[in-house]
Amino acid sequence: MSRLKELSEDPMLQEFAQGAATDSIQPVAEFLAPGVDVPTSVGRFKRYGLKNRFRIPNTVRGVGGRANEIKFSAEDAMYSCVPNALDYPIDNLEQLEAKGLENMFREGAVAIAEIAGLAHEKKVIDIAMDAAGAGTGKVWNADGDPVKDIDAAVLSVIKSANYGSAMGIGILFGATAWSIFKNAAKVAGKFIAGGQAGPGGYAIPTEQGATGLFVGRPDIRTSYMVFDDAPEGLEKDMKFMLDGTVLIFTRKQNPTRSDPSFMKTFRLAGQWMKPGAYSRDDGRVEVAKFDWSEDVQVTNTEGIVRLNVTDTAPQPPQG
Repeated sequence: MSRLKELSEDPMLQEFAQGAATDSIQPVAEFLAPGVDVPTSVGRFKRYGLKNRFRIPNTVRGVGGRANEIKFSAEDAMYSCVPNALDYPIDNLEQLEAKGLENMFREGAVAIAEIAGLAHEKKVIDIAMDAAGAGTGKVWNADGDPVKDIDAAVLSVIKSANYGSAMGIGILFGATAWSIFKNAAKVAGKFIAGGQAGPGGYAIPTEQGATGLFVGRPDIRTSYMVFDDAPEGLEKDMKFMLDGTVLIFTRKQNPTRSDPSFMKTFRLAGQWMKPGAYSRDDGRVEVAKFDWSEDVQVTNTEGIVRLNVTDTAPQPPQG
């Protein structure tokens, strides 16, 4: 057995690899589609929508009677945790020169976890935007009222969940949308100093400080993820993925397969970033391999409202 193979089976290094993967989950991905550990790679989950709403069951049992059962049925949706993998090659020459093979393995685990985290976040945002649809346009200038617009969306998704105070609400701003929001005339003076104040004692406009502006005190994040919109070979054209978009959605920090959160990431329990090793066919390189399985699903199609934000009213077409 190779030294790298032995290292990959070390329980402490396996724990390190899984810890690196957990630490590298991007905050926006976990915010939009928090993880649910599942016992099998294929299984059922409750999906809610316009024709299939969450309903609170009757818990009263008559004497001698049966209780209502919370169970999955053939009408429920299926998740399927798709295999994912990335490899980190280590040349045998490097192994001979560098005696810290364990450190090289750790370096590979961290590098792969970070790349996997970025790929996962992009996938989550793409799925969320597709599920949210075209959305509604809002102009947040001197006349616009962002708090009123977002409050209406928060109340809408709370009603769609029908889960009471057990269901949390998330607000995800695109980078441009957050800039427009915090500088809007009807918002700028309303921030609450959430333990953070400027030199003059004034409140610094942060997501934490904005929480108290809205009904239900929702959790708030801003996405700063960017992508290159230029075709390959042309000068780069970097854009924010969410940009002027605001997503208001139902979420539980620790969801299950049954609650009406907007999105979830199903992961096979105990198989998150599992390390291993193999030798390449040329005999010159050993490869540290990392495997995991997951499935990102929209689990409540009615649990999302999308606002498209600008600070300039659209101009009428010129005749």
